[in-house]
Amino acid sequence: MAEIHSRKIKEHKLDTVLADDISFCGELSFTRELMIKGKFEGKINAKGDLYIDENADVTAEIGARSIHVRGKIRGNVNAESQVELMGNAEVIGDITAPKIIMETGCRFEGVSRMVPAEDSFEN
Repeated sequence: MAEIHSRKIKEHKLDTVLADDISFCGELSFTRELMIKGKFEGKINAKGDLYIDENADVTAEIGARSIHVRGKIRGNVNAESQVELMGNAEVIGDITAPKIIMETGCRFEGVSRMVPAEDSFEN
């Protein structure tokens, strides 16, 4: 039986949080952890972990170390380590990562590619 990895992220332990009342358009790059709770449109190119909160709405091409999704992403997702889609996540786009975790209830529309870590992420 599959192991469920669902856990609530302690937001106060994250370096940066884009709050739910923020709507941001542009290009993001960061080296530590970041959580998006609001709306983002553009490109994300990061060396840190990315958390997409349950009410977040992201339209972007995304590259990060690991990506944990509870909200909505429209765009391709590339992770150096893993992509984790929680039960209420919605991703419309391709996913490339060495490890892809999808909980029951998530919605994924695209192509998934599980590739070795050295091939999955171009930063």
